Amino acid sequence: MICGKELIYYEDYKEVECLYCHKKFKANVTCLDGHYVCDMCHSMDAIGLIENYCRETDKTNPMEMAIELMKNPSINMHGPEHHFLVPAVLLTSYYNLLDGASEKAKKLAVAKMRAKDIKGGFCGFYGNCGAAVGTGIYVSIITGATPLTRESWGLANLMTGTALLKMAETGGPRCCKRNLFTAIKEAAKFTDEHFNLKLYDYEDYGPICSFRTNNRECLKAKCPYFKI
Repeated sequence: MICGKELIYYEDYKEVECLYCHKKFKANVTCLDGHYVCDMCHSMDAIGLIENYCRETDKTNPMEMAIELMKNPSINMHGPEHHFLVPAVLLTSYYNLLDGASEKAKKLAVAKMRAKDIKGGFCGFYGNCGAAVGTGIYVSIITGATPLTRESWGLANLMTGTALLKMAETGGPRCCKRNLFTAIKEAAKFTDEHFNLKLYDYEDYGPICSFRTNNRECLKAKCPYFKI
């Protein structure tokens, strides 16, 4: 975000200062020049953009919404903003299809609060991609799941696990765009199968990634969304 140089990930954590808010953190990632941006500052503008867009739009295709949002320069190639972007567009699609505009704004606010707890780098360091967790947030919210519910608890965890398994088939290194595409498609299939609601034509709509030139670690032909 600051100098455009490559991010370096370290095994050990050290004290760093965010160049935007100047708060100190324990982190294991900086750029080559030692710059560090905390997750909150990294995604602050993007989070507001996502919430406002989803609150106001009447669109119903979550994949198209996500692609439109990601074309905005405030949403980085990689970053924790994607952890909110996934449940935000899924909730927007769900409630717009059900004419639940009055509920949508409240549910988006809940998703935003939950997503902010998913750290950057969750995929590699915790074995749990934030985009997949975002699908679990989505299902948890629409079913009213809590740590004490039965069926809804199972569905929310099944959703996250389903998305993770599909992502694992492709493998790493991480790509927030690739994982977001997979998460949304798997969530749409899950919604169709378990809630009898079709968010979009996921069988026929396979996005072609237009962000690949910005990704140094792009898998190219090994990515299901890569087309020359």
